[in-house]
Amino acid sequence: MKSYFLILLVSTFFFGCSSSKPEKENKTSAKPNILLIYLDDLGYGDMGAYGASKRLKTPNMDFLAHNGVQFTNGYATSATCTPSRYGLLTGTYPWKNVNAKILPGTAPLIIGTEQLTLPKMLKAEGYATGIVGKWHLGLGNGYVDWNKTISPGPNEVGFDESYIMAATQDRVPTVYIENNKVVGLNPQDPIQVNYEKNFEGEPTAISNPEMVDMKWHHGHNNSIVNGIPRIGFMKGGEAAKWDDYEMAEHFLIKAKEYIEQHKDQPFFLYYALQQPHVPRTPHPRFKGKSGMGPRGDAIIEADWCIGELIKTLEKQGLLENTLVILSSDNGPVLNDGYYDEAEEKLGDHQPAGVLRGGKYSLFDGGTRVPFLTYWKGKIKPTKSDALVCQMDLLSSISALVGSNLKTDDSENLLSAFLGKSKIGREELILEATSRTAFRKNDWLLIPPYEGPVALKKVKIEIGNSDQIQLYNLKEDPSQQNNLAKIHPDKVAQMMQAFKAVRGDFKKDVKVYKLR
Repeated sequence: MKSYFLILLVSTFFFGCSSSKPEKENKTSAKPNILLIYLDDLGYGDMGAYGASKRLKTPNMDFLAHNGVQFTNGYATSATCTPSRYGLLTGTYPWKNVNAKILPGTAPLIIGTEQLTLPKMLKAEGYATGIVGKWHLGLGNGYVDWNKTISPGPNEVGFDESYIMAATQDRVPTVYIENNKVVGLNPQDPIQVNYEKNFEGEPTAISNPEMVDMKWHHGHNNSIVNGIPRIGFMKGGEAAKWDDYEMAEHFLIKAKEYIEQHKDQPFFLYYALQQPHVPRTPHPRFKGKSGMGPRGDAIIEADWCIGELIKTLEKQGLLENTLVILSSDNGPVLNDGYYDEAEEKLGDHQPAGVLRGGKYSLFDGGTRVPFLTYWKGKIKPTKSDALVCQMDLLSSISALVGSNLKTDDSENLLSAFLGKSKIGREELILEATSRTAFRKNDWLLIPPYEGPVALKKVKIEIGNSDQIQLYNLKEDPSQQNNLAKIHPDKVAQMMQAFKAVRGDFKKDVKVYKLR
């Protein structure tokens, strides 16, 4: 009998002690938070870690690069914003969706509510999901009454919480939208938006140039908000209109609040900054900091915002359990609609670094962008030349959190993103204003396309030629030597592989015009 009680006592002690162990393990092995930082028009050479001019100081982004994985072959899917964001969130090539193009502020939602998305996948794994910042993927089903619930939108494609601008900072409506409703709207002053014609009696940059504080260069000559002429026409909603110069910090505050409110559960935060997209409106305390005009100042402000958000993670004790991903939606552009001295004050800085082209371009400057992953204590500092794409984040993060959800176009490159491997994808189709090119290992093939060689208004070569172009990007990252005539066998091989994925690569091509 005594031996029975002794066994029972020992068993009770053993299991009692061991029962606390799983709790500790669960806490330390909890699913990591995911912070996705997405800049707007930040070029491959716009960070110190990627060779930016010493005048353009980006210490916070550089810290992530130097202490995480800095990819030298990291790509957006596209050379413009809407399709890149579509590929990022859906893990699907945007050229498969004919509506994935630069959208007006009144465009309907282009992500299907039944479609798999990165936030949906994470939500299924118990994550809180939120977006703060730029959306530009459409809202509603074809008509939006901005004075009522605006749906479908981010909340219908996987985000529990959303605090966004509808399109871009240079497009109307110039209001914030929180969980499908305009913030601060006065019902007695309803919002009206139209992209075809102005509302009677409403001033524009053409009719009332004396009201304009920021001079427009091309396209941006419709409604005026805060002295800045925009694309599109808007009437009403005065109390809800944003302050452009407070925008970066406004979004930062919302992002910090999101982290603080969800610190006790795994969360996914998509923090989509508006910088350095036009109109460049850094807060006055950042004015002149770069010596490069508003574009440089906006990049410095964005870097500060990122540093403040990282501090928030650290203060909340979350840094060791948060995977931070940073990238940009496409390559750089200097004059994209306003005179703001971006060209005149550029100096020795090269926004695309050694790459050719920029925003709108099939050359690598259009789609190869800064791409970083950082996880304190989990990722060792390294540079990686693995070929990776933002589209791959869906399947890779899915594997990280134990989900089996993935898409056909998104590859599981988790080992590369965590710095455990330098092997990336073998091939990738890149897109710029409906035209596509094909990268396979170190080679890039650009098919012949009709149209201008460069967009004169923005002074960017866009890759059009009546000849097939073939470049070895490892030996010639600046794409100066077209090797198509020297390597006809490689051209044939590349074209065959390209068509096997893309099909008729010219069927969706349309003439692109800058507004």
